[in-house]
Amino acid sequence: MLLHTEILGDGDPIVFIHTGLQTGMTDFEEQREYFRSLFKVILPDLRGHGKSSSSELSNYYEDSAADLKDTLNHLGVESAHVVGCSIGALVGLFLAKRFPKKVKTLTLSGMMTEKPPNWSEIHKNMVEQQSKLLENEQVGAYFDQLHGEGWREFIHLAKQEDSYPFEETGDLDELKMPTLLMVGEENEDEAKGAVNVPRLNKKIHVSVIPFAGHLVHSDQPEVYNRILNGFLGKYSLVGVNNK
Repeated sequence: MLLHTEILGDGDPIVFIHTGLQTGMTDFEEQREYFRSLFKVILPDLRGHGKSSSSELSNYYEDSAADLKDTLNHLGVESAHVVGCSIGALVGLFLAKRFPKKVKTLTLSGMMTEKPPNWSEIHKNMVEQQSKLLENEQVGAYFDQLHGEGWREFIHLAKQEDSYPFEETGDLDELKMPTLLMVGEENEDEAKGAVNVPRLNKKIHVSVIPFAGHLVHSDQPEVYNRILNGFLGKYSLVGVNNK
């Protein structure tokens, strides 16, 4: 399916893939303003989010990667710099693995590369937090307005303990494009596994951001922007933005 997509600016295309229960226009707000003067900023709503309604969410990462590939083709984008966080990082990773020609560079954050030994406990806590969203009428009304009914099915998908694709996030050897993995030092489960990644694949660079957790781009936007800017400056036709 084609994804509802907003486009800002002009130049070398860069795609920002939002986190779960956000949209292209409610996430990566600081980043899109920072980069829109030099890049064509592409902001899709993933399936089941925003204006990209879909009743089929079961094979989420595979289908979302295909959605993104089809959307880029529809927009006439042969390849793009791809940036994602959390759910967006997982979709970006699937896109890079399944359709590598579409990805010039790959920037991931909010992603675990190793399955924590206490994953069952972590997952249980996540499910409990998400269940509270379903019970809160005000929160429910907000997300209904933002996403329609699809977001409730999206929440249910995460209840399965094997819903996180560790078999994919733990296998980064095949990535051929320059890749940047950014993690917040306060999220131990994400930071711990990231340290070993460059030893397995020289195309991957790792940056550990202080005073940040799962949502690095929101917790430390200025630091995130400058690191991403420096990374893109090595591989973009437009050069480094000196902001």
